[in-house]
Amino acid sequence: MFSMRRVRRLQVRSKAPAAGFTLVEVLLAAMIITIAFVTLLSVIPYSTAAVQSGNQTSTATFLANQKLEEAKSIPWTSTPDNDCLGVGAGAAPTVPAGKSCTLGAVNVGAGGALTWFADQNSAAITGFNGYSRTVRITDCGVTPCAGITDSAMRLVAVAVTFQPMSSTSTAAAAKTVTVSMIIAQR
Repeated sequence: MFSMRRVRRLQVRSKAPAAGFTLVEVLLAAMIITIAFVTLLSVIPYSTAAVQSGNQTSTATFLANQKLEEAKSIPWTSTPDNDCLGVGAGAAPTVPAGKSCTLGAVNVGAGGALTWFADQNSAAITGFNGYSRTVRITDCGVTPCAGITDSAMRLVAVAVTFQPMSSTSTAAAAKTVTVSMIIAQR
């Protein structure tokens, strides 16, 4: 029926090694790659929130420093007696008793509010919606400032509050950046 030659050829061909990957190897590799990609994708919201938080903190620090620079440029002199820096723990500092403030065309008497240091809500700072800013000015002669008790010194503290981005579906707690400086009377 069959010649020996034909049978040998069939045997040689049937013992040839198989080439390529098995189905189990392909499924295992696909599963490992899928797990790696899912893990990497789950990190993206956290990294995005961290970058955004850094950006918002830098912006808040800039806004606080901007107001401190404004406070440094406001006149507070002994000769002539001109106090436009004021003192106050409330929404706007006031001119101390027995003093007055002249800033350009603006004249404010003793006890008058200095509106340039009034609290600013989250819509009041032009170009920076979502950031609110408060300024508190303490007389170092009444309340010691970092160990300094001198009525010719004042502590200016600026706090900027913002709502950070959250990496989860729940809202993150508001963050506040506070920058302070002691200013001497000129």
